[in-house]
Amino acid sequence: MAHPWSLPRMLTVVALALLPLTLPARDMTPSAAPALGASAAFDTLGRLYVVDTADGHVRLRRSDDEGTTFTVPVNVNTTAEPIYAEGENRPKIALGPHDELYVSWSQPRAKPWTGFVRFARSLDGGDHFSAPLTVHRDRREITHRFDAMAVDGHGRVVIAWIDKRDLEAANAANKPYEGAATYYSWTDDGIHFVPERKLMDQSCECCRIALARTAQGGVAAFFRGIWDDNRRDHAFAELRTDGQTGRATRATFSDWRIAGCPHQGPGLAIGADGVRHAVWYEATHGPTLWYGQLDPGHTPRHKLALAFAGAAHADVATDGPNVWLAWNQIDAAGYALVVRTSTDGGVHFSAPRTLARSHGDVGSPQWLLHQHRAYVAWNTATGFRLLKLDGAPR
Repeated sequence: MAHPWSLPRMLTVVALALLPLTLPARDMTPSAAPALGASAAFDTLGRLYVVDTADGHVRLRRSDDEGTTFTVPVNVNTTAEPIYAEGENRPKIALGPHDELYVSWSQPRAKPWTGFVRFARSLDGGDHFSAPLTVHRDRREITHRFDAMAVDGHGRVVIAWIDKRDLEAANAANKPYEGAATYYSWTDDGIHFVPERKLMDQSCECCRIALARTAQGGVAAFFRGIWDDNRRDHAFAELRTDGQTGRATRATFSDWRIAGCPHQGPGLAIGADGVRHAVWYEATHGPTLWYGQLDPGHTPRHKLALAFAGAAHADVATDGPNVWLAWNQIDAAGYALVVRTSTDGGVHFSAPRTLARSHGDVGSPQWLLHQHRAYVAWNTATGFRLLKLDGAPR
């Protein structure tokens, strides 16, 4: 069975612009080799933390020299368990205001395409972790997976995920229902999560959710929805934690109609000025990666086609007037990590340039910011890479 990001599978994406809804059966079985689904984050002192999976564990490594060397891995979950570890459904890491370490992941259950969202924290720099807990109150063996995590301006840990409880209820009532729903919860203390809330019905089944902190300190989500007759455009919503109800609003309008999930989630970064920078994938007229500034309810501003066939899994970051874009590009030689930069708030971008290459499989690129510098975290078959952009600071 090919790895989720192997060349044959990526070529299938290019040809069909559609990936299957199922995950490989081997994702249910712990593997002795680390998978390529990984996430990274800097703490306030510039220490780099990376989480990936190996042998049924989410494992944490720390680097004090920007990824040149790493500490011995620490297992986040002491007891091994199945873990989803592919690009769209990889373990996540986030840091609190006092460098608390928070880790989330999706745990496969016995039935196909099911899962629980799991969470653990460390208050001592990753030396020890709390016993993993399940975030949601609903414990039926259905889909709760594709978790996304962010920390808001008050230190609350907010987690969103894709959930099929409403699909199950609709099926039981013999009513139509497309896709899944998006749910979220949060914790103030890292121990107790509030009862989950539904953000939107009929969202895409297996595209990752992008979360970003708003200029006001809240957390916003950008994710693929399903709009009448299988139009797989994206929605934007704030994940309210103040007793108010968040409302998801359509934010892209490509009208891409497909009866399935493309397995291509978006990226989101929100500037201090409130501008919502986004990247997303659609294939109305062929596979295309887009950049735009979200204006929910309207067509994104400064919309730009970044790349076409062979381009996938983009991410975006912003700091002041700088905006950075990155994505994976497949060609006959393997994979290229391609970047574009803007110094005027995303109005104009540099030409694409290749930052790195890999002849083997790769994970999705992830932007990291530290002291106004931009870095790309890129996990490859030959190891984790942290790539610093020259000339990135303001």
